[in-house]
Amino acid sequence: MLKLALPVIAAELGWISMGIVDTIIVAPMGPAAIGAVGSGSTMFFAVMVLGMGTLLALDTFVAQNYGAGRLDECHRWLHAGLQLAVVMSVVLVVIGIVGVVQLPRAGLHPEVGALLQPYLAALLWSAPPLMVYTVFRRYLQAMHVVKPITVALVTANVINGVANWVLIYGHWGMPALGVRGSAYATLAARIYMMLFLLAVIVIRERRWPSGLRDVGIVIDSTRIRALLRLGVPAALQVTLEVGVFAAASALAAQITPLAVAANQIVLNIAGFFFMIPYGLSSAAAVRVGHAVGRRDASGARMSGAAALGLAVVVAVVVSCAFAVAPRAFLRPFTEDASVLQAGSTVLFIYAICQPFDGLQTVATGALRGLGETRVPMIVNLGGHWFVGLPVAYVLCFNRGWGVEGLWVGLTFGLVLVGSVLFLVWRRRSGQLSLDT
Repeated sequence: MLKLALPVIAAELGWISMGIVDTIIVAPMGPAAIGAVGSGSTMFFAVMVLGMGTLLALDTFVAQNYGAGRLDECHRWLHAGLQLAVVMSVVLVVIGIVGVVQLPRAGLHPEVGALLQPYLAALLWSAPPLMVYTVFRRYLQAMHVVKPITVALVTANVINGVANWVLIYGHWGMPALGVRGSAYATLAARIYMMLFLLAVIVIRERRWPSGLRDVGIVIDSTRIRALLRLGVPAALQVTLEVGVFAAASALAAQITPLAVAANQIVLNIAGFFFMIPYGLSSAAAVRVGHAVGRRDASGARMSGAAALGLAVVVAVVVSCAFAVAPRAFLRPFTEDASVLQAGSTVLFIYAICQPFDGLQTVATGALRGLGETRVPMIVNLGGHWFVGLPVAYVLCFNRGWGVEGLWVGLTFGLVLVGSVLFLVWRRRSGQLSLDT
């Protein structure tokens, strides 16, 4: 599990680092800029997870066929994934454009809204390369090729950081574009990641031919339907989870720039450490899928248990660090005393629910390895949207708890979802029988 998970976790940390770098570099522009870049990134992914989440189905199909020794089928799923990614990119960009046009009606704080709209309008064009990159990544990862993914993310961070510095503040003779420059830097980094993984696939096929060139490039409607059948529930599950934090960010934007800044900084910190269980989740999906492909029920159960155990241990350690020294995590983002005070309280609240966040994430990945994506979707809908978000709204606005109330409500949802999905995995893996 660790052999696969560690490079994946490193890649996920590299992925989330881009957003953190964006926030740190725009921080001197003030709380409104922090809020615009952070909220914009969250809102962008609230739309993009519809596509990226659907492509999670590649984990199941490629991993199971790789476990069964069917490389030709792995290649066919790659082609089907690329065809689906192209179509979904067009749909997602259109949805995003409509959202950007409607932003002035969202009731955002004027200072945040004035920066958020141009940032999102520029960021939308990174959707197509991001979707294609996602297909390449899921294909390679499911075949146990993970180190190039880590290299792609690490080097893309360098490109993103330099481009942010140049485009936001106008260095090297470039115009100072402000927060819009941060969006263009992200676009450049995502195009680079897509091309990097394409080069990896081409070079690997030349060195170790596996029949990829022999698979005809035709519209594969059967596999596309299969990806949609398994992937849409997975996409909805991720959308519900990411969407509830996007909704909380939108609610925070109705309070004050201070509340937005504290909320987004904590989201960046939580998101960074969330990449550890998220990487374990991806590894669990692949390892469980490999075991299913070779019809090894015991191996599937052990892979899921290993990932869950590792996630809990890491989450408890990180939660203790959040509770003991919250400002050590906040200070890289800001020195504003008011933001530090509010952020410390919010980070302590998140520390309480982080182990449950890890449980639900890894359990979802392990279930995806079995081909189960509908139950996590239903559990996320109930826990986050019918429990967590309503409680967050009441505590924030009706009780006057502010941004702290938002996070108390989100904590209720995460505890419920994590507990239920862990029990679902226990039950489904206990019933698994693939040996006959």
